[in-house]
Amino acid sequence: MKKTILLFALSLTNAIVFSQVSSNSCAEAESATHITGEGTFSVGAINGNAPTPICLNDGVTASNGEWFAYTPTANHNVTVTSYLPENGNTDTRVHIYTGTCGALNCVTGNDDVDINSGTYPSRVDFAATANQTYYIAWDNRWANSENFIFQLLEDAAPPAPAAITFSNQTLSATGSKMGVVDLNGDFLDDIITIPSQSESTTVYNLNIYYQQANGSFVEANYFPQAPRNPTWSLAAGDYDGNGYNDIVFGDSNGANVLKANANGTAYSVAANNSVFTQRTNFVDINNDGHLDIFVCHDQAPSVYYINDGTGGLTFYQSVANSGLGSYPSGGNYASVWIDYDNDGDMDMFMAKCGGDVPRRTNQMYRNDGNGNYTEVGSIVGLDDPIQTWSAAWADYNNDGYMDCFVGTSDGSPHKMMLNVPNTDPNTNVLNPRKFVDVTSTTNLANFTVSSIEHAPADFDNDGYVDILSGGKILHNNGDMTFTAILTGAPGTGGIGDLNNDGFLDVYGGGSIRINDGNANHWIKIITIGDEAGGHSNRSGIGARVEINTASGTQIRDVRSGEGFRFMSTLNTHFGIGTDTAINYVRVYWPSGVVDNIVNPTIDTALTVTEGSTLGLPNTFANDLIIYPNPTKNVLNLSTIDNLEGAIYSVFDMTGKRVLNSKLISKTIDVSHLSSGNYILRIISGSSVKTQKFIKQ
Repeated sequence: MKKTILLFALSLTNAIVFSQVSSNSCAEAESATHITGEGTFSVGAINGNAPTPICLNDGVTASNGEWFAYTPTANHNVTVTSYLPENGNTDTRVHIYTGTCGALNCVTGNDDVDINSGTYPSRVDFAATANQTYYIAWDNRWANSENFIFQLLEDAAPPAPAAITFSNQTLSATGSKMGVVDLNGDFLDDIITIPSQSESTTVYNLNIYYQQANGSFVEANYFPQAPRNPTWSLAAGDYDGNGYNDIVFGDSNGANVLKANANGTAYSVAANNSVFTQRTNFVDINNDGHLDIFVCHDQAPSVYYINDGTGGLTFYQSVANSGLGSYPSGGNYASVWIDYDNDGDMDMFMAKCGGDVPRRTNQMYRNDGNGNYTEVGSIVGLDDPIQTWSAAWADYNNDGYMDCFVGTSDGSPHKMMLNVPNTDPNTNVLNPRKFVDVTSTTNLANFTVSSIEHAPADFDNDGYVDILSGGKILHNNGDMTFTAILTGAPGTGGIGDLNNDGFLDVYGGGSIRINDGNANHWIKIITIGDEAGGHSNRSGIGARVEINTASGTQIRDVRSGEGFRFMSTLNTHFGIGTDTAINYVRVYWPSGVVDNIVNPTIDTALTVTEGSTLGLPNTFANDLIIYPNPTKNVLNLSTIDNLEGAIYSVFDMTGKRVLNSKLISKTIDVSHLSSGNYILRIISGSSVKTQKFIKQ
């Protein structure tokens, strides 16, 4: 079954077509009447000079083109689009230039609005300066790209100058360009593409471009002969704990898992099941210390693979077990795993899409800490019935809680949802946080580029997380307002550091978009879980990483699979702006172990292995009394501190976390624990209290 494509009409039907006609060359367009404002314009037969240079990553030339000159009378955010009802699905390609006809410079270009959903018209957005001439060139890269109209729209608000720029680095790669993540254990981000074995087969192999210390790439080809291709998404994580990341990807017919061998020199198909695959993730669903795999299903309840701890995977469908993404007809498009309530375990947001309202209503699944997930979207304010496809989660205001940018794909407004305390006494015991719509105060209402791809990243290392939305950058100004950077944006793709300079780059097409960087400082955190010791998964997925500088505190969650289709780096990346020191880096592992690194070196990568540091200033508290001790069933707490919103964890003597939850009352049920000695830890804000107890 094909996906429903909702046509985003920027114009009305029966549009008035203006008199400016296309020219056969740049020089002719320069001499002809220039476009000076908004309007709809006609392109007939494409038989003029081909545009050059090519303003797209693929670099593929065309034989002919048609040209227009546009000279605005004021500064504008400009949209040029053939994505109009009158054109149907005409396959077009457009280039925007400045400069002179003998020396043109690319501003931007576009081939397809969204090739993955079969939407082949073109749309570009760029910032135009008053009285500067821009050349609009349409080419015949595709056979049916003639006899159409396009629209030019102007937004009266002038954009801020672009503070983030990118340069192209060519990479000759074949197959679907899907992933930016380390695959050989050197913690340098590599590039994943999935080519078909041949044009006549539906068997797929694996190409990895390993990043070298000098910024070059070495290609390696593997032949697992996977039966599914990565039409919809790809994710990576080390589910068998051997130090080499494994891969999951799929299409409308199924999902397959590729497992790396013991030294990362070969891959084999470890699982292959029928599912209409959408977003895929590696995540420890049951928090047993081993990575599981989650697969969104478009036409039925979502599915997942539970890891038995030896690398064996058992296939489940959500309707029969956890209930994660269990809507009967699916509509499950992009799952992202975050700790939204800061209780130390991973919750899951499900971006939805579908024809009827229930199917397309977004969902929020709260992890109850006992293997159960509860859908609380309506309680916490995230049950939007819009065509979302994906959402970008990050702490955009650096207050210590994850916020949610709800992106849309159908032209309806995007939303910024701020994570705030839930003051409703009827729901806040189990749901201490909720989300409120602050879009109107963020300047995001002016950003109208629709897309299925939305992902968070601090591209300029200023210490505030930006958003890569539809290939454009929404720059976080540091005050919960955002400025759209339309010109020179990197496009959609996997995000990672592809030249190891501490600035985040993007790869999603025929070239790497290398971040040109600036003078801001940074740090990269590499997390290695102690899976062999019975604690967290080796990739550290699900860990909360926190840093503190003179400017304040920032947080990140280690995630596998963000946005809709691409895989981005597992290294957590922080910009710290002009700060020249980091007070501490703190890693809260899924197991409950906390590592604390004081005064780490900046402008470099820091590797943190679970349990390798002294952790939090963690002392046995005289002011925390627990009774009875020994106990058979419950622990009662007595302390002078206010424990509202506190998180408690119980560890056995090997350091394994056996309980973790929000403290709802001053009584903790320990009746199901085995007899033995344990340690209770309570974290409330910056306060950490521990006490030993004996379970009889």
